[in-house]
Amino acid sequence: MKRHILILLAVIQLVACNGQNSSTSINEEDVSKKTDQLVNQYINLGIFSGVVLVAEEGNPIYHKAFGLADRENNISNTVNTLFDIGSMNKTFTSIVVKQLIAEGKLNYSNKLVDFVDGFIDQRVASVTIEHLLNHESGFGDYHRDGYFDLPKSEKTLDKIVERMKGEQLLFSPGEENEYSNSGYVMLGAIIEEASGKSYFDNVKQRIIEPLELKNTYVENLDRFKNRVASGYLYSPLGALEKNETLQDLPNPDGGFLSTTLDIMKFYRSYYYNNVLLNEKIKSQDPFFQWIGDLPKGKAPSVAGGFEGFNTALFQVISDDRSIIVFANMDEPVAESIALGILEITRGNEPEQPKLPAIQNVRKTYEEKGGDFVKQNFEDLTTNFHPSDPKDMILNQLGYAYMFGKNDIDNAIELFKINTELFPENANCWDSFGESLLKKGNKEAALSAYKKALEINPNIPSSTKAVKELEN
Repeated sequence: MKRHILILLAVIQLVACNGQNSSTSINEEDVSKKTDQLVNQYINLGIFSGVVLVAEEGNPIYHKAFGLADRENNISNTVNTLFDIGSMNKTFTSIVVKQLIAEGKLNYSNKLVDFVDGFIDQRVASVTIEHLLNHESGFGDYHRDGYFDLPKSEKTLDKIVERMKGEQLLFSPGEENEYSNSGYVMLGAIIEEASGKSYFDNVKQRIIEPLELKNTYVENLDRFKNRVASGYLYSPLGALEKNETLQDLPNPDGGFLSTTLDIMKFYRSYYYNNVLLNEKIKSQDPFFQWIGDLPKGKAPSVAGGFEGFNTALFQVISDDRSIIVFANMDEPVAESIALGILEITRGNEPEQPKLPAIQNVRKTYEEKGGDFVKQNFEDLTTNFHPSDPKDMILNQLGYAYMFGKNDIDNAIELFKINTELFPENANCWDSFGESLLKKGNKEAALSAYKKALEINPNIPSSTKAVKELEN
């Protein structure tokens, strides 16, 4: 995601503005009826369970739970079920940073290395708090290289920071923009150093307690396991799976537990009053300058999620209308439903629900073949997270066929289509080479690996494969 992120929430930021602007009032009965119809369409596709909240000035006009929180034990979702809110955490983190700035304990130009040292990449010396807030630091994501196989004791804030000290930045600070979970963990470390308190104590004392968020929890989450929704996702091959191995400890970038009502209360305070941020800090903040200029009826959004969970909020600033969807199923279902409800409140017809892109591609590939998928790829993949590169779709599906179904021929065809759709993507050629080598076609594999290295000479798997195949 290379575009500049003006919004300092460090989450997906949209302005939903299709169709007419929202009126100052809505027909509550009509909105409820049409929201029921929309949600049930997603349920009938098998891609939604969770909670939906629509509120006017903080007063719910629609608040319902759907499906199961725990499929193995047949436990239903309720409006009080706790959900992992994902990257909505980042708003909490940014607020604490800005509170410390307002108190004179930090400023936007402070360097990360003034609070945390020991980085091997010398470029980290120029990373500022502003870079970290805006995803311009060069840090990437720590959820890789076997991270999910680590014990919980190795997933804490301080342990993540220590691991990132040995990483190279993806780019020089301020030169590009890349969504960064690691950057927000670094902000958590700065908060601890600047305040002399733990990150979690800061969040509790500065946000949760003043707002009386009685169903928002930031640490020691095992005590709530009977109230927490489990996450579910479809594998690339269409099997519904529980995301147990992907559950993570709460950290400054994600992982808090909350309810739709608490999240509404939190964001309404953030948008509309000065309990969390005073008027001076808001007046200097590009985000609040931006929403102050929004035309009537426009709605900024925040979202969070990972495999098996998805949360989304659209807030019509001019009308104080909140639309919140929590899902314990895969992205981008919560965002899709919330956007559909927003259109309903505007008197427009919502888009018809679609299968997630990878399921749609798999189903179409099996029914109509590779040529049809290649010719209709964009239409088949509209229901895909907007910040994720679409080459991931066929890449994941190819590996699912290669290792999940042990079907090397279909894997080769899927990887080949990916190279034709994304010919300048080195990873596509690397995966194609791997499938060809597994088939035993060494000459074609060598050619694919070399093509990958022409595009990006720094791919370890291709470099190793070429060396072995040429010897």
